[in-house]
Amino acid sequence: MDLGLVPNATVEVVRRAPLADPIEVRVADTFVTLRRAEAARIEVVHG
Repeated sequence: MDLGLVPNATVEVVRRAPLADPIEVRVADTFVTLRRAEAARIEVVHG
C-alpha cells in the first residue's frame, strides 16, 4: 500500500470510530481510513 504513506510523510490521526476501529488519518492533503490491523503494520517515528 502506498497512498502517500511513504518514509518522511507526516501523518495525523483525524478521528477514531467507536472501539477505535477503523481510524482516519491525514497524509498531506489525503484522508485515508485504515483498520487497526492495517494501521499496526505502519512504522511511525516521532520527532
